[in-house]
Amino acid sequence: MSGLLIADGDMDSRIHMAQLFIGAGYNVTVTNSAANVLYDILKRTAQVILLSSEFDELSAAEFIPLLKKCNRDLTIILVADEVSLPLMRKARREGIFYHALRPVHPGDSDEIRQAVACAFENVAHGQHGKPPGRN
Repeated sequence: MSGLLIADGDMDSRIHMAQLFIGAGYNVTVTNSAANVLYDILKRTAQVILLSSEFDELSAAEFIPLLKKCNRDLTIILVADEVSLPLMRKARREGIFYHALRPVHPGDSDEIRQAVACAFENVAHGQHGKPPGRN
């Protein structure tokens, strides 16, 4: 079964996104631990990860290359309120699938919902971790 891993240090954000995606029928795992993220990726229980820009005292720029080394087919959606341009460039070079704004209000969830649906569509079609239009 395809798994969605939510890796976010903010408990309220984890709960909100977990409820959103569990309600949509996804197999969701949540964590605030880098060790748990690595375990799920190595065991290949997670195909898509929602990763916050700061996680378990690591920046996404430090963590994304490690995640990609563990599983190059992993689809990473970076979820953040604000991301500096240098961090965004580095994250794109490392192969993130998408950068989404963190949903704050109930109406803000459309973007992230669509990004996750598209990510799983790509996984189903064998285009793991690649943004639409890139083969």
